[in-house]
Order: sequence, then C-alpha cells, then structure tokens
Amino acid sequence: MPAYYLEALTVTLGIFLLMAEAFCSCKSKAWVGVTAAIGLTVIFGLLFISIGPDTMPQADWAKWPLWNFYQFDGLAKFYKGFALICTILVLLMAVDFRKILSRFTELPDSESGTGEFYALPVFACAGMMWLASAKDLAGAFVSLELVTVTFYILVAYMRRNVGSLEAGVKYLILGALSTGFLVYGIAWVYGTTETMSLEKLAHLEHITNPTGLLFGIALVIVGLGFKMGAVPMQVWIPDVYQGAPTPVTAFLSVGSKAAGFILTIRFLEPFLHSDITRGPVLTILLILASATLLFGNLAAIPQTNFKRLLAYSSIAHAGFLLLALAAGKDAPADLSSAKVVSFYLATYLLMTIGVFFILAQVRIQRDGETIRDFNGLGKTNPQLALALTVLLAALAGVPLTAGFWGKFFVFSLAVDAKLWIGIGIAFISAAAGFYYYFNVIRAMWWFSPSKDDVIVLPTISKICISVLTVAVLVIGFWPQPIWALLH
Repeated sequence: MPAYYLEALTVTLGIFLLMAEAFCSCKSKAWVGVTAAIGLTVIFGLLFISIGPDTMPQADWAKWPLWNFYQFDGLAKFYKGFALICTILVLLMAVDFRKILSRFTELPDSESGTGEFYALPVFACAGMMWLASAKDLAGAFVSLELVTVTFYILVAYMRRNVGSLEAGVKYLILGALSTGFLVYGIAWVYGTTETMSLEKLAHLEHITNPTGLLFGIALVIVGLGFKMGAVPMQVWIPDVYQGAPTPVTAFLSVGSKAAGFILTIRFLEPFLHSDITRGPVLTILLILASATLLFGNLAAIPQTNFKRLLAYSSIAHAGFLLLALAAGKDAPADLSSAKVVSFYLATYLLMTIGVFFILAQVRIQRDGETIRDFNGLGKTNPQLALALTVLLAALAGVPLTAGFWGKFFVFSLAVDAKLWIGIGIAFISAAAGFYYYFNVIRAMWWFSPSKDDVIVLPTISKICISVLTVAVLVIGFWPQPIWALLH
C-alpha cells in the first residue's frame, strides 16, 4: 500500500466521525471516541505494510510529483506510529473523561456538546503524520498549522470553565506569535538559499549570505520552540496545561512535543552537514538546552498543583532532548542524536500518558489536581499508588525503568561531544527532578489520606495504566524493542 494512504485514511476517518456524530441522536458520545481509537488502530496496522517509492520505483504512483514533498523513510515510519499510538491513548483517556467534559460544555448531564472532542485529535494525528514525512518547508508549515489550529479548539473546549478559556486565549496569542517567528525565519532561509526543499538544502555548496541564513535558522528554531516547549517560547505551558482538559494536556505534552522535535530534526539535518552553519547551530541548541533545563526543573520544585508540576517537567524534558540534538551526532552512528531523541520520546510517551491517566481519574473522582489530593493514596488505593510511583520514578530517571535509558543515552551523547557545561546543568536538573517527583511519591505513601474515598478505575483506564506501567518496567530491563523499531 502506498504510504500516503495513511494520512488520507486518517483524514477520512475524522470526517466520517464528524458526520456520523452530527446525524446520530445517541445520548452518550463515548462511541465516537471508541470508534476513532479502533479506526486509528487499523491504520497503525496498515503502517507496517505501507511502502514508499523506493520499494516499487516502477509503479505509476511512485512517479507522481507528490514525492517531491513527501518522504517515507525509517524515521517517518517511526513517528507516524508514534503519532497514532499517542492519539489512540488520548482518545481512550477522553472516553473516561467525558463526565468532566459534559459538565463544562453543555448541560451537566448531557454529552451533546462533546462529540467533536473525539474527532479533532484524529485531524491533529494526520498533521503529525504529515510532519514526519515533510520534505519541504511549505508543506511542513501547513502540517504544523493543522496540528496547532486543532489544539486551539481542544484547549478551550470546556467553554464553561474559566481556566480552559484563559488557557485557550494564551495558547492562541503565543501560538500566533510563534507562527510569525516561524514564517519570518522560513522567508529568510528561502531568501538566502532560493529553495524551501530540505533535500536541496542539503546539497548547497555556496551560500552568499551566511549571516542571513543563520538569522533565519535561529528564527525557525525559536518558532519551533513553541511546539517543543523550549526557552524562550515556554511561558504558555504552565497555564495552558493547568487550564486545558486533562486528555488535551496529555496530548500537548507528548504529541505536540514530538511534532516539534521531528520537524526540528528534519529542518536542522541539512544545516548540520554544512561547515558554515554546523557550529553556530549547535551553539544555539546548547544555549537553548541549558536555559530550558534550568527553567523547567527549578520552576517545578515549588509547585503544589500536580498538573503545573507536570507542565514544568515537560519543559525540563524538552531540555534533555535539545541537549541530545546539541551533541550533533550524525545519523549513520548507532547512537545518533535523532535516534536518541526518538528513543527518549518513545519512553516519554509511555511514562507521561500513564501519569495523565491516573491524574484524570483523580480529577474526576476527587475533583482536584493538587499534590494534596494524592495524600494517602498508598493506603486507599495501593495498586494505583504503586503504578504512579513506578511512572514518576521513570520520569525522574531511576535505573531499571524506561526513563533511565533515555537520560543515559542523552548523557552519553553529551560526553562524546564534550558538552561539559551542558552536562553540568543536566546533572543539576536531574537531581532537581528527583526532588519534585519524589515529593508526590512521599505524599502518596507517607501522609494520611485527605479523603477516604477509594478511586475506582474504569475498565479502559485500568487496562491502559497496567499496560503502560508494565511497558515502562520491561523497557527498563530490555530497551531493544524500541531500538528495533528505530532501525
């Protein structure tokens, strides 16, 4: 099957869900989310039998001009699968979160205003899949905006909640600002190189205006920093994460970040192979990584709201990912920067989505998102507390968990590249991470329960939390499955 069918099927699924929901008078909209998850699971299965033009160069479709803008290599295949799995998990989380959605959309006991909420992530997934195959800056920009515009709607979806509306406005304003940086940077790159093709940028021999090109690259990196959650475009994250619906926050934390990093990898690849731009670009990345690490980890320490803590944690993880890119290890190596970033994001998906599944149920059943709402969870719900302990320990980078390997590979790259300042800052940041993650673990096991009610997990959440927790432990002992997918 030609690879471009994947996005076509995803968009078709989204349109079908919107139409079906509009003409269906069902009181419960859970079927929309379940249908979307099943449809994306089928598309994920088709990913493994999809092929690009290199596999069948004699086919008619392999000669279409489409392939000047669309590529299907190993990295594209990995990130398409990443986008599909992330969206499936978010949709399943949203199905169990519909009680809160209906409370802040239409009437408290009606789900009539929640149907579109399950269809919109499908379009965002299509945008992330197109981003993974981008070969042209124009196509990459359009794909990125499809993702961004969808998130504008999702963040402010709970229109009867003041926090959600405030988050939507902040996300819209700063998103528009980052788009301006991105477009202006692309204009400078095009003006100095006379091409927007990433493939042609890799073969530029003479650059007449290297200063203008570097200025354009810097602007594009700043614009993409909004998606990655990196300094200096990170200020929106705490307020937006706190105000948005919990499934959307999970999608922003994982899906949006992955979209930003895959585009950054694609964009920087040709410039890291040029002697003119390689040094300045790596310096920019190192500065951004150091600033992002310090801001995210130090700002997370005093947080009392668990959602805001995860927001600053997301910024901190973006710093580790940028440090891997700053090492500038080329793709042929077994431990290249792109592969380490991809591995880190894969483990980050398992850990973060699992934490948000638990947070969503605490929000629903205890109507709170502060660390205090987790007090005594080890006594009232020991199994749930144990799962959250494993996931938080993995986020901190405790050995024998998936999170340890991600940080270990980042430090390995940084040591090989002799980024000693970045290593020192990352070491301090990792120590700070242990403090604020274990602050939540301490609340669960050491403090008395603030509420004696037992959290009863719905079937979907119970299965997902169990699978994700086990996966985090298995990858901690045996990381080869993810490396096999990357190869």
